[in-house]
Amino acid sequence: MTRTVTVGLDGSPESRAAAEWAAREAQLRGLPLKIVHVFEPLPAHVARAPLLGAETVQQWTEEVPREAAAGLRLRHPGVEVLTDRLSGNPAQALTEAADVAELMVLGSRGFGAVGGFAVGSVSLAVLAHAERPVVLVRAEEQAADEHKTDPVGIPSAATPFRPVVLGLDTASPDETLLEFAFDSAVRRNASLRVVHAWPEPPTAFYRFYGDAELYGTLVHEQAKVLTEVLRSWRQKFPGVEVIESSRCGSAAQVLVDAARESSLVVVGRRIRTSPLGAHIGHVAHAVLHHVVAPVAVVPHD
Repeated sequence: MTRTVTVGLDGSPESRAAAEWAAREAQLRGLPLKIVHVFEPLPAHVARAPLLGAETVQQWTEEVPREAAAGLRLRHPGVEVLTDRLSGNPAQALTEAADVAELMVLGSRGFGAVGGFAVGSVSLAVLAHAERPVVLVRAEEQAADEHKTDPVGIPSAATPFRPVVLGLDTASPDETLLEFAFDSAVRRNASLRVVHAWPEPPTAFYRFYGDAELYGTLVHEQAKVLTEVLRSWRQKFPGVEVIESSRCGSAAQVLVDAARESSLVVVGRRIRTSPLGAHIGHVAHAVLHHVVAPVAVVPHD
């Protein structure tokens, strides 16, 4: 069965922006686009209300994906658009849809000029539990935002893509995460900026004599580790320009800083559960709340 680029659509501006991004991604990947609309059954006493009868609700839930699909087919003529109407808990239904997709795309309200996302409970639940990559797209996302400005500084979807940015832990570099990032760069004909952050050495707090030499040694060693991790991937994807960035500091802050002017930011999520349930990790959480570009969260072992 052919996997699809799947998008959750509820008729909101943020989900419509996600659908547009998903259509562009489907075209890049040569895959069908599936629009999923989840209908939560109304309580019996609400369904019997004159203005919110079952027939009215059903008609609305059918019209939303149908009309969205028609518009997407017009704007993206090379993409096969499918629709699927599900019933039940939205978070659970979208997570199940994500697990059989190539990737799931969800919309989220943006913070406007401040940047980043206002991540809702449904999106967080899907991000934390899906076994396939999930991409979060803010409501204000436009195709031109992913591209470099033209020679006179005007945003344009006709210019080359901005870099894809990958946050990587060199202590446990996962192949699924690296494959997704390199593949995304290839499909965009974009460079890949691989970002690795490492903690400040303890002696930096005391400023002993020789700290500068120690720091310089650490910078060299950490950069060398990143180069070694990426060596085989450079050989596997020789056409991708790889920009290595190894910096001292908080992993979350370093990645957020590096993600400015990017077309896509890729972060990992280790598949594990704690006594409090699944979670997405503090680095991914920080990126989601402070980066305006689409963010792909890739689950891995």
